[in-house]
Amino acid sequence: MAAEHNGRRTGAGRRRVVIVGGGFGGLVAARTLGGADVEVTLVDRHSHHLFQPLLYQLATGGLSPSECATPIRAAVRRAGNVNVLMGTAVGLDAGRRELLVDRDQRLPYDSLILACGAETSFFGNDRWCDHCYGLKTLADSVALRNRIYSAFEEAERAEDPAERERWLTFVVVGGGPTGVELAGELSIIARYTMKGYYRRMQPGEAKVILLDAGARPVAAFSERLSAKVDGYLRDLGVSVHSGARVSSIDEHGVSFEVDGEQRRIDTPTVVWAAGVQAAGFAGSVSSATGVEGDRAGRLPVGEDLALAGHPEISVIGDASRLAGPDGRPLPGLATVAIQQARHVARGIRRGRPGAEGAFRYFDKGALAVVGRGRAICEIRGHELWGRPAFFTYLTVHMYYLTGVGTGHRLKVLVDWINTRLGNPQDQVIDGELDSIGAPPGARA
Repeated sequence: MAAEHNGRRTGAGRRRVVIVGGGFGGLVAARTLGGADVEVTLVDRHSHHLFQPLLYQLATGGLSPSECATPIRAAVRRAGNVNVLMGTAVGLDAGRRELLVDRDQRLPYDSLILACGAETSFFGNDRWCDHCYGLKTLADSVALRNRIYSAFEEAERAEDPAERERWLTFVVVGGGPTGVELAGELSIIARYTMKGYYRRMQPGEAKVILLDAGARPVAAFSERLSAKVDGYLRDLGVSVHSGARVSSIDEHGVSFEVDGEQRRIDTPTVVWAAGVQAAGFAGSVSSATGVEGDRAGRLPVGEDLALAGHPEISVIGDASRLAGPDGRPLPGLATVAIQQARHVARGIRRGRPGAEGAFRYFDKGALAVVGRGRAICEIRGHELWGRPAFFTYLTVHMYYLTGVGTGHRLKVLVDWINTRLGNPQDQVIDGELDSIGAPPGARA
């Protein structure tokens, strides 16, 4: 006898669950559904799961691509009911319950989990993307790594002192955790790692400048922890400009305004870490369902994480908008996506089209690392900084690192500790040889 599921007859076959996105949320949803009486298809345009918190380490040469990205198939290899499809979701037929994938493929579903994540946002100034570097994808990180080390090579070749100074100037836009982590690491590279590498110029003369539109860096943390970060950055030689609003970015540098005064920095290396928006596919879902996204493209969901009028479509992670206990939208953190993924997957395992009951986020705190062995940590009202916070940061990230086994985590841990706490001059810069001699402006 045919079974009925949420008004839809599925016959003798198992319910079909389609997951869009192989990030933290999508991968955890697939794993949680492993072994359940459903057929799962996980769709991602890449074959790897990317551990984004470590991208700045890849960009600065501390880790290799294989330590930040692991095969999705390896992560779900033990789940016989989970199929991985490397493809791009291009549309949605909500009425027929079909996901449209490139090559004119249609995937029917009984439950759809949208976990497509976020992408870089230039706040309407998309032309800037041609003149700066992002830090959201593997390709972004490799391109930035090549730019950083080719900049040192160009500075070594420069005859004109002004041209050398231009190549040795690095600007990071955005004072969130990604921005401060990258700025601190860039300064460490210039002042310590590259010391003694060159004959004609001194890498320690490099200028690392952080531009933050907010009143203080890492504003999501308390004022005390923000002050700690500001002090750590200045100790490393980073020039911090708060209240700095970028007005233009071009091939020659960046212009910004501080206290009503227009300023200009000439540099070929500008890194954008200032904003994100929901991935473009969220817009396709909005058009197909009539659910309008917010200014950042995030789709509003109910307490059960489903779209209004579509209990079979759940949206989790950076693509969703749901207010937390304080009334503000839940932050775009991996822990949010992971908890939401488990909540939805457990409901599906119980025979529901999506989550069963309201989602309640358990705040596990926030962390950011700045410099060698220095970090800040805020966990449910408790604050840590310095080495204690750094080891907390290290432990948390190793726990969430997705790999093919314990060996992968241990390798990353050893390399990371060597990078963060070892002798900087002994650090091996992965991929440095690939970038030597790369032409100015070359991207991966």
